[in-house]
Amino acid sequence: MSIKLGVLSDFKQSRYVIHLSTGKRLVLFRLPSIDPSRSKANETDDGWSYFAMEAECPHAGGPMADSSVDIEDSAYVVSCPWHAYDFNVETGESSVGITACTFPVDVRGEFVTLGYPAEDVGLVKLEPVSEKVKLKNQRAENTVPTSPGDPGVARYLDDNATVCDWAVHILNTPHPEHKIELTTHLFSTFTSREASSSPMELGRGTVSPPAQPPREGLTEVKPQYMPRPGKGGTLKSRIAMLHALANIELWAIDLAIDICARFSKFQTEGHGRELPRTFFHDWLKVAADEAKHFSILRARIEEMGSHFGSLPVHHGLWLSATETAHDIRSRISIIALVHEARGLDVNPMTIEKFRKAGDPESVAVLEVIHNDEITHVTTGHRWLTWICEQEGTDPVHVFRTNVSKHFRGPIRGPFNEEARLQAGMDKRYYENAVGAVGA
Repeated sequence: MSIKLGVLSDFKQSRYVIHLSTGKRLVLFRLPSIDPSRSKANETDDGWSYFAMEAECPHAGGPMADSSVDIEDSAYVVSCPWHAYDFNVETGESSVGITACTFPVDVRGEFVTLGYPAEDVGLVKLEPVSEKVKLKNQRAENTVPTSPGDPGVARYLDDNATVCDWAVHILNTPHPEHKIELTTHLFSTFTSREASSSPMELGRGTVSPPAQPPREGLTEVKPQYMPRPGKGGTLKSRIAMLHALANIELWAIDLAIDICARFSKFQTEGHGRELPRTFFHDWLKVAADEAKHFSILRARIEEMGSHFGSLPVHHGLWLSATETAHDIRSRISIIALVHEARGLDVNPMTIEKFRKAGDPESVAVLEVIHNDEITHVTTGHRWLTWICEQEGTDPVHVFRTNVSKHFRGPIRGPFNEEARLQAGMDKRYYENAVGAVGA
């Protein structure tokens, strides 16, 4: 049957998630036509091609809405963000022998229409995928502050700067707007140069990260003195909740950047293998996501009549970074597989509070963050597993040992078992896991 997705003129973004009445989700890609001279049902006269495929990777359920897009053999290929399985968006074929389900799209006429092989199926909603960080100020040459509160222009390093040079520079950048701008730039530059003849030098061990990144314009208090944000029933309460989340995302940028610089010289025990370049790519991607998260939270807080910095913040998350600064296995275990995984547990409950309060704009922001965070836990799981494979150890045992040493108290539920499993964490990791103090 044919399902109308919307009026063609309304489609402006490069990807959308299609929610069907059966509960099935698909991804709609809107990409520049590779060969505009060809006339196909999925191509518009002004040079755009539309493709639809299943939203979950057939390998392990990764979110294809967050996939990267490349051109191979005159065709678009998308790669799952979890394990890099690649799929032709038109045929669903992959280089690894598995096939994703794809669906025909027709853009002839006024509407975008989806062909779907089932009867009595309707469109519930079409959800644009957030892709860009919301920067307050774009970089401009020879710009000076226009007022005492104007942060001015972020300082960029030259083209010879290494990944570690950039990482330490970002860690030492105190203003949040500059931090998210530079983080986004670093990831974009690293990825674009990877496919060139001059990839960025890593600069392993040439610079040292700070013990704690500085902050500018924020009132910091100890975690126990933070005011309670409430349950989300009032505007004031919802602002406080988003403000607290924005502070977490700001620290999360530093945590992802710090792991690149602090452990750049790491070598596995036994074979002495260095961390491959894909390690740096993955964590810079996490950092760029966290920058996006902070930016959309900050923008939403401003839409609600407040601003980031209007409430006190704490650096409790960085205490775990300090506790695990000596060992990459500990760092990944506690930051990615405890703190980030806990976010997967509580995010749906937070989203439901905002939904009940009649705040769909904030719900949309929080859903973007939740979907990204699954991939971040996956990144932690992937690299702890890689290290353990090189060293001949069990990642579950290594994780639980680090929890017992470096995390205070038990890992408490309720657990979002589905999201954790999507990220690679089955119950062996977290059931009855007890930290250094108490049970």
